[in-house]
Amino acid sequence: MVRWKDPRIDFLKADVERFCAGLDDLAPAARLHLVVRLRKALDEATGTALDESMAAAKAQGWGLRRIGRLAGLSHEKVRCRLARPAAGAGGSA
Repeated sequence: MVRWKDPRIDFLKADVERFCAGLDDLAPAARLHLVVRLRKALDEATGTALDESMAAAKAQGWGLRRIGRLAGLSHEKVRCRLARPAAGAGGSA
């Protein structure tokens, strides 16, 4: 698998680590709530970017196995994700 070094990832990771370190003095319920909200927000943002990247690769003729190998997913999971309607697509008039 090809790995690219990108300082933006290190920057974001450091921000997340600072955020998490700032939770140390909070009550456990508050810490859990904030960590879960952070995880959900990150999953939404990266999931959308992943789906868009996979769709772009597919549009360029990449096979599902190749996409999956780079995305860290099975080709079947790639197929399922690409088959889903895009978030917000087909909105009401």
